[in-house]
Amino acid sequence: MLIEGKAAPAEGARTFERKNPVTGDLATRAAAATEKDAIAAADAAARAFPAWSALGPNARREFLSKAADALAARSEDLVAAMKEEIGATEGWARFNIMLAVGMIREAASLTTQVAGEVIPSDKPGCMALAVRQAAGVVLGIAPWNAPVILGVRAVATPLACGNTVVLKASETCPRTHLLIGQAFQDAGLPPGVVNVVTNAPSDAGAVVGALIDHPAVKRINFTGSTRVGKVIAERAARQLKPVLLELGGKAPLIVLDDADLDEAVKAAAFGAFMNQGQICMSTERIIVLEAVADEFVKRFAAKAATLKAGDPREGTTPLGAVVDQASAAHVKALIDDAVAKGAICAAGGEGEGVLLSAAVLDGVKPQMRIYGEESFGPVVGVLRVKDEAEAIRVANDTEYGLSAAVFTKDIARGLRVAQQIQSGMCHINGPTVHDEAQMPFGGVKGSGYGRFGGKAGIAEFTDLRWITIETQPGHFPI
Repeated sequence: MLIEGKAAPAEGARTFERKNPVTGDLATRAAAATEKDAIAAADAAARAFPAWSALGPNARREFLSKAADALAARSEDLVAAMKEEIGATEGWARFNIMLAVGMIREAASLTTQVAGEVIPSDKPGCMALAVRQAAGVVLGIAPWNAPVILGVRAVATPLACGNTVVLKASETCPRTHLLIGQAFQDAGLPPGVVNVVTNAPSDAGAVVGALIDHPAVKRINFTGSTRVGKVIAERAARQLKPVLLELGGKAPLIVLDDADLDEAVKAAAFGAFMNQGQICMSTERIIVLEAVADEFVKRFAAKAATLKAGDPREGTTPLGAVVDQASAAHVKALIDDAVAKGAICAAGGEGEGVLLSAAVLDGVKPQMRIYGEESFGPVVGVLRVKDEAEAIRVANDTEYGLSAAVFTKDIARGLRVAQQIQSGMCHINGPTVHDEAQMPFGGVKGSGYGRFGGKAGIAEFTDLRWITIETQPGHFPI
């Protein structure tokens, strides 16, 4: 682990193992933190907070700029770690690094944007200020699927705002997440400003609970499943600690009857199958108007048929591995259930172990599991609807609300539809998978609340305080 600027073993030198999902070989042996270790990490962050928060914005900017360079310098180690721990393709790993470096640079630009305002006061001689200040220690809990992007996102803006952080690494990619902490250490950040805790899967509840309960922890951000997000929010609510949650998704991509079908096919294939569909924004439902459904499915199935899975170490296929056998079994079960209930497998459906090629299910209906369950794998359902109104209704017929997309040649029509979709993000004539460091990223409904990215992130990781200055003698009724 990384605690107070030093490599730290777990209490009793406890460790756990992460196996390569493709080969079954040992990928990483990592420290298995106890509650005591978690508390030590939060204590270290608390000790570092006064000095870090007191630094001027340009000093913090300089540290973050160096951290971006340091992360880029560790590219080869990060690529190797992602391949071995989660079965990622090299392309996905390098995209993670590129966007994460951009996120750190964006955070560096925000250090001078932690601003306030002067608000006119009705009281004569009173100057009223609204001031944003760093909150304290921020706990970031990051997942495995886009580990460099989401690990960096959990800590970069909090640091820019003057907070110190504890990154609770995913049990699935502990080496990848520890490398992020080491990159910040390479940049010369003071000891304790960034700490990384790794833990065995069986200890996750105790470790996370200890961190949430620690009195110095003032903010929590979590990216992961809706089920776990609810547990974290409930735990934090007992102490009225604010939480930023970016959770599951069931993103719809609507293809209207005037859409450019070739563009829709390209975007749908990218959105559904990039990183084997293991992205929170992945296209899970393609909602197509009946007037163009046959032609769309024909073109889309042909595209999907080219998206084969293979060993990411060889780098000869567009798709790599899903993260584990349980995920592969889940995808296969969704396909089997849908076909048994009348869906047509228009492409894919085959695979071996954790290597699953892209699958397309046409004619998905509400009684099928894939209609409502998040697949988080390389399978997508096509839902045929009669008109625009039904498309909007079906798009909103989900507990989730993270990302969405609409394809139409009529931009005004696309905007009208987008405004009626219940999601935190919606893209007109673009894929559901789209992320940029400066954008307000987050969802609604079961996809969580709060926003990462840009100035929206500043509001999440600071306290807004009202401060007054009296410039004239006071006059009071008693």
